[in-house]
Amino acid sequence: MSMTRIVVIVMVAGSVAACASTGAVYTPRPFPIPGGGGGSTAIPAPADPSAPPVASNPPVTVPKIVPPPSPGRSNPVIPGHGNADGYALSGTAMSLRGAPYKDGGMDPAGVDCRGFVGYVYEQHGVEMPRQVREQFRVGKNIDRDRLEPGDLVFFSTVAPGASHVGIMIGGDQFVHAPSERGVVRVESLSQQYWSNRFIGARRVS
Repeated sequence: MSMTRIVVIVMVAGSVAACASTGAVYTPRPFPIPGGGGGSTAIPAPADPSAPPVASNPPVTVPKIVPPPSPGRSNPVIPGHGNADGYALSGTAMSLRGAPYKDGGMDPAGVDCRGFVGYVYEQHGVEMPRQVREQFRVGKNIDRDRLEPGDLVFFSTVAPGASHVGIMIGGDQFVHAPSERGVVRVESLSQQYWSNRFIGARRVS
């Protein structure tokens, strides 16, 4: 074996021994990353296990954001109780004439009969139940010949028992939100259709 080959072998052996003793790590050649646009990214060498651990940052405490309280009503709402003036109630009811009918609606953008009553009474600090049958149990019973503005009048229309409600405005007239013709309007209690279906009246105010 020639002297040149012996020198080359000794140098290679020395370099391999240096990698094992100094902790140097062989890094593979870069390879393409899928979706990387044809480029190449080198894989970093693993961390030296003998190196001291790197302290992690403590968790950051995010303060809880508490929303501001919603603006209160001018009139406190009392479930099923109140002393609102009947004329004030009927005036609010009349202000909604022409409002469109909307099944389940509870504001001037659209109401059904029970939502109409609930909205009107709520403007005067009285919270009414959502269902007509429950509204029929609120307040005190009033005879038909003693009705006043603001009283609730109940009818049996689509189902037995109280299934429709309106608000008296004076005389034999009441305002309500029927599904037919689709707007809040005034009717006469003496009309045959309503007279035949009238089942009672309640006074909440």
